[in-house]
Formats: sequence, structure tokens, C-alpha cells
Amino acid sequence: MKKGQIYEGIVEEVDFPNKAVVYVEETQENGEKKKNKVLVKNGILGQKIRFSINKARKGKFEGRLLEVLETSKLETRQGSCAGFGACGGCSYQTLSYEEQLQIKAKQVEKLLRGVCSNVPFEGIVGSPSEWEYRNKMEFTFGDEYKDGPLALGMHKKGSFHDIVTTKDCKIVHKDYNTILEAVLQYFTEKKVSFFHRMSHEGYLRHLLVRRAVKTGELLISIVTTTQELVPLQELVEQLLALPLEGKIVGILHIKNDSLADVVQSDTTEVLYGQDYFYEELLGLQFKISTFSFFQTNSLGAEVLYSTAREFMTSTGNDAAEGKVVFDLYSGTGTIAQMMAPVAKKVIGVEIVEEAVIAARENAKRNGLTNCEFIAGDVLKVLDTIQEKPDMIVLDPPRDGIHPKALKKIIDYGVDQMVYISCKPTSLARDLEMLQECGYEVKRVKCVDMFPQTVHVETIVALHRTNS
Repeated sequence: MKKGQIYEGIVEEVDFPNKAVVYVEETQENGEKKKNKVLVKNGILGQKIRFSINKARKGKFEGRLLEVLETSKLETRQGSCAGFGACGGCSYQTLSYEEQLQIKAKQVEKLLRGVCSNVPFEGIVGSPSEWEYRNKMEFTFGDEYKDGPLALGMHKKGSFHDIVTTKDCKIVHKDYNTILEAVLQYFTEKKVSFFHRMSHEGYLRHLLVRRAVKTGELLISIVTTTQELVPLQELVEQLLALPLEGKIVGILHIKNDSLADVVQSDTTEVLYGQDYFYEELLGLQFKISTFSFFQTNSLGAEVLYSTAREFMTSTGNDAAEGKVVFDLYSGTGTIAQMMAPVAKKVIGVEIVEEAVIAARENAKRNGLTNCEFIAGDVLKVLDTIQEKPDMIVLDPPRDGIHPKALKKIIDYGVDQMVYISCKPTSLARDLEMLQECGYEVKRVKCVDMFPQTVHVETIVALHRTNS
């Protein structure tokens, strides 16, 4: 098998995260037949697919999905939005939600059994909402094909350049689609250029929309370069006149001249209102700004954090009452503030300073006086904290915990940790080190925060077994 060759086959297995396994029989020079295992992203068990080999090294092969020739028996419904198939966002739309949950649970359990043979897996909890659950979307400006009309939406599946306009996305509230259409129409009529990722020329980069589920407050951010001077006040007036169910509380103009395709701010101008909005979780109120980390499924987050709290407090002597709790990778301090009413003190560490400022304000707003939030890299900040934790909560980014930081965390020798992971493969890697250093996996449960997609959150309770 060589790079560039095209094959057909049946998906016989699927590993996390949605890596389909296809076996291709090949006749060798000596006449013997050999089955080669090929991993192909975005396949569903039972599908017949056509794919090209894009990686072939040392007997390991990876392929790129070109076409689904025959659907799987598991696919019992049609994709519900016009962009399905072209957009790379929601590859599980053709599966019933019950089937999606079963697939995710099986994949995570199989993955974790590779590092913990007796993993105490407690299954998966579904999202309270299967549709319209996301509270944040980053839409990209571009074109659907080279030199085509202006597009605004998501990257086309398998493409770095092409953009699919997602006017009827079903995993967000309809307010998002109304805003997207208005913004796209405005800049199309004004004939404004978009930022080309190869030439690094152009103006429009991204549209960020955040909408609170509980309060309905909307924060809209237009992200551009500084290469052109485009008046935006007319757009602001049009947005404020839209027939939305929610309420726009802020419209921002974020200027970003970075060459990288990342959403960040060099400078930010408030065009209308304020640069934050409020959301409510489990009776607490949170102030959230454009770049603050906050779980993208608000109702699902209540399930996630309730489960994490249960994992922390369900074992009697290991409850957080009267203890010092470290909340590492704390974002806007959601977990810290949930534990604060029973803990002696909670210390949160988060690298995004904007999120730390919001966490401090949130704690004050919620009347919590025993929370401390520190801005900085966990790896470095741990060396500066005088207090020693009795319990640690870990909620790292997708890549997991830096090995050196994990070693420092382990060296505290706390009896109990709870690890919340949005990427089970990173979790599995970190669990290997935690188990080698004397921690036992006591409980594991998945919470589906991302219906229609391959992603899932996993919560693990760890107890120290030796000193």
C-alpha cells in the first residue's frame, strides 16, 4: 500500500475519536495475501467507504475519507442541516442520540481499559438538550471555493481553506443563525475582503457569538485585521434591530493581525454595550467575557459539575468539608465556587488572566470569601503557593497535563483527586502516570456535552493507595 492509492472497504471497528478501522487485503510479491489495517477519520461502524492513503509508514496506514458508498445500519435518520456532510462539525447526525451515547461510552471504556484493566466504568449521562445546546460559536470568513462569493461558517471537512456557510446550524440557538446571516449579508453588500491564510492579506477573520442559555444575553464579536478601514456602526444598528429571542448586551470589534489562524485580540473596541455577559449554573452567577473559558454546553455543564461534585463528596472521609481544595486549570472558577461552601479554602489556577479576573468577580458576586484565584501556568504557579492541598480537581485543556506539572501534582500526596477530561486519549496517558505513582481509579463516568459530534467529557475519581 502506498500513499495516494485509493481503496474501498467496510468499517469493522471504530476507536476514539472516531477513527474507523478498515482492513485491506493485499497480495504480496511472493503471492501471499496480507491484511493491512487502515485508520480513517469520520467513518461509522458498518459503512462501506472509499478512501485514499495519506500516511504509510513502517507498516502503519492512515486514510482520508473520500466518499461513503453505503450507509451503516446504525444510521437511522438524515442529517438535519443543509451543511451536513460538507461541514466537519457534526458527523453523528445520522445516528439516533441513544446510539451516539452507546458509541461514545464503548469507545471511552475500551480506551481506558488499555491503561486500567479493571476500570470501574459507570456509563454515560446524556446532554439535557440534544440540539441548540452550544453557548459559543466561532465562525470563519472565507469562500466555499477559490474566488467564490464570501462565506461565513465552519471549515469544510478536510479543508484548511474552504468555508461552508452554516445558516441553519442545529446545535446552536436560532439567534446565532439570524446573526450570521445579517453579518454575512452586510459584508457581502459592502464587498469587504476576507483574510487569506496563505497571502495574509484581507480584512474579515471571524465572527464570535456567545449566548447564555439561562439569561439569554448575547455577546457578539467581529474579528478583523487592521488592513482596511471599514465602518461598522451601520452593522451595529442592523444587529440591534434583529428579531432575536435573546438580548444583545455587547458588540465588539476585535483587531487581530496575527499570521496564525487563531482567534485572539491585539486590541478590542466596544462598539455597543459591554464586553461581557452573565450566565447561571447551579444557582451561581458567572460573568463571562469573549475569551473566558466556559463550558460550551451550559445545561450539560450543570450535569458535568454535579457529577464531579458527587465524585468528590461521595466517600465520607474524603469529602471536601473543611479542607483546602486546589482547582487546577480553573477557567472562570465554576468548580471552585461549587466547592467553596463546604471547603475551608479553594485555590484556583488558570493561565488565561482574563478568566482569572472574571473568576474573582464571580466569587465576590456569589458571596464566596474563601476562594483565591491565581493567573499563570500550573507548572510554574504550584511552586509559589504556600498552602498544601487536601484535595485536587483537575480540568486541563485538550492536550492534558504537562508531565512535569503532573509530577508536582502527584508529589502533594493528596488522598483524593478528580480529573475532568475533554479528550479521553490525553486522560488515558495521564492515568498511566497517576497509577504508577500510587493512585487507583475508583470511579469513571462520561458526560456527553457535545451531541452530534464525536467528543465527550470523562470524569475520574482517583484515590491514593500508598504513602
